[in-house]
Amino acid sequence: MRINQSFIIIPVVIFLLVPALLSGQFLSNLNASKSDALFTTYAAPQSRSFYTTDQGYQFSWNDADNAPEFISQNGVNFGLAFLQGNELRWRLNELYREPVVTVSYSDLVSYYYYPYRNIRVEVLFDVYSSQEAIADIKVKNEGNFPEKINVAPYLYFPSSDTINNIVHESSQDFYSFPFKKNRDSWMKEHSIPLTEELNGSMASDIRFDSVLTFVNNKDQSFKINSHDLLQKLKDQLHKNRRNEKAVKGLICNRGFRIYPGDQVHFRMVFGLEKATIRMPDLARKIQPLYNLDLKDLIRNDEKAYDKIPFVKVNNRDLTCLYWSCFSLLRQCMMPPEGKCKDNYYVFSREPKWGWGYGGEVFHESLSMLAYAYMDPESAMNSQRVYFDRQLPDGYINYRTGPYLDEIIEYKGKLTTSAPFFHDKKFLEEAYKSGEKFYRYFIANRDSNSNGLCEWSGEASLESLRDARVAVWDNVGWPSNFEGPDVNSMLVKEAKSLSEMANLLGNHEEAKKWLADAESRAILINKYMWDDGTGFYYNVNTKDQSFSYKHLNDLKIKEIIGFLPLWAGMTDTIKTKRLVATMTNPAEFWRAYGVPTLSAQDKYYNPMGYWNGPVWVQWDYLLFRGLMDHGYRKEAEELALKVLDNMIWHLKQDHTFWEFYSPDDREAGWHQTYIWAGLAARFLIDLEK
Repeated sequence: MRINQSFIIIPVVIFLLVPALLSGQFLSNLNASKSDALFTTYAAPQSRSFYTTDQGYQFSWNDADNAPEFISQNGVNFGLAFLQGNELRWRLNELYREPVVTVSYSDLVSYYYYPYRNIRVEVLFDVYSSQEAIADIKVKNEGNFPEKINVAPYLYFPSSDTINNIVHESSQDFYSFPFKKNRDSWMKEHSIPLTEELNGSMASDIRFDSVLTFVNNKDQSFKINSHDLLQKLKDQLHKNRRNEKAVKGLICNRGFRIYPGDQVHFRMVFGLEKATIRMPDLARKIQPLYNLDLKDLIRNDEKAYDKIPFVKVNNRDLTCLYWSCFSLLRQCMMPPEGKCKDNYYVFSREPKWGWGYGGEVFHESLSMLAYAYMDPESAMNSQRVYFDRQLPDGYINYRTGPYLDEIIEYKGKLTTSAPFFHDKKFLEEAYKSGEKFYRYFIANRDSNSNGLCEWSGEASLESLRDARVAVWDNVGWPSNFEGPDVNSMLVKEAKSLSEMANLLGNHEEAKKWLADAESRAILINKYMWDDGTGFYYNVNTKDQSFSYKHLNDLKIKEIIGFLPLWAGMTDTIKTKRLVATMTNPAEFWRAYGVPTLSAQDKYYNPMGYWNGPVWVQWDYLLFRGLMDHGYRKEAEELALKVLDNMIWHLKQDHTFWEFYSPDDREAGWHQTYIWAGLAARFLIDLEK
């Protein structure tokens, strides 16, 4: 049975089709260098995550002028430095051997490197919770002679105006400091309750020989020993970040004499807590983390990843990207909190930005088409967030989160989201919700009652394509047009509801849904298809013509013109012509995928927004359209185009992006964006 791709969550029957599981764990046996296509941003697992105090970290290990560090946009940054004799080493270009990552999951990374010839440093970094991170450090002497090594863990806060003092708890090596995170304007406007007043801390299970704290360009030293390691490192931190405000933080130092074959082993714990927690309570809270068996954390991650299907890809880059997609998806899942009685997702956890951290939106839920293979229960729960707060008339908020029900009203109309709309109990829930939402949509989005819908409310947001859209910007507001996007989505939705009804035994209802889909498809083909150019366009709601202000000014070739192919409503001739247009290099068949606007259009910009870039989730829909119509060769070529640029960026900056250039090695605007994880579906689908 073919499963419709309009499902946000795939029915349980799809999991019977999953290939044999991978023997062993790829992400536990990496041996990856900085040139591998590996995602290296980390956040706490769902079970130990908290929305209001959440802190993630990006492992930066590819900048020659900086150290391998764990950095965060608005939090604390962590790194290690070393001194042997008078030689300070901490930056990548100073190391004897650069880091090699051996294990990497959504919440932890293990790696080793050599600051000096015979000195091997092993680090396991784990984002244990939204508040605490652990760095487990081993320094080994692999040479033939004893070595004296000074190790300097450091914590710093670039661009921070909020550190006033750092306090040393004298009973142990525990350092605390007040810290402030400022919500951005969107968060404030929508009353997103992120905790702003925090207490930071850094602690270890060993005592240090000396510590240097620096705040507001003033140093406070604890037992500075004869060499000037700490001052040198402080000066370098300032020098490397000369374009930022004064760097503030603390540097610890411990000297070790390590004999051949021996090692020293210690653990650092640091993070940010609510300011209301007392320092003695915080110290007691982190004490158990010193004795935590970190191998258990790896085993837990291996178990969480063991449902992911093995794809037979004889290509290391594609394999790294594939597993990295699931790390991104898993990382964005949050536990029940606030108004969400089930788990939910955010767009990104590190870095986070207001509208990307407010809650779920339908179109980001396309990423659940991939995540459902890893954790079907969590994927289904993320959709229950919508079911729980759906209004009686079927309306669903534009954005739904633990502390947000974003209802956007525009000229008396409420804004919802694009209708990309699944164990049997869940199927029943989803069917009822999908039916109500579909009926709400057709009742409120067909202003002239002609059987075709238009976007309404804050229509550019509702359409998903919310900025730099050729038709919106150069012709008129989206609610003036009946489009192939919204109506193709409704066709696909009705077909999906038909399949769901059949699975639930409601065969008469299934026939009605299918008839509804077919009647809408007839209207789309009658009015929106232009035989002269072989493409689908928006039409004027008043007369269903391709003209609004000027003759044929709606004949702009945007990616939405291919959605009827995805929705399965094109005959052989139309399909052939659409594929010919899609695979024309001068228009859409670009180096790295299909752009959102024809490259021949004067408004085309490969790094614009909805006027040129490649959006992974939209290219996936086109990929499915090609596959479903028998164009497997073209579908595979499209998939590899898109994945090629994603791989290049993973190798360069080890992150995923909101969109990618179709023509060049560029990407933007936001990184660690959840829907980039949908790329895993290209490889899963090509296995079938």
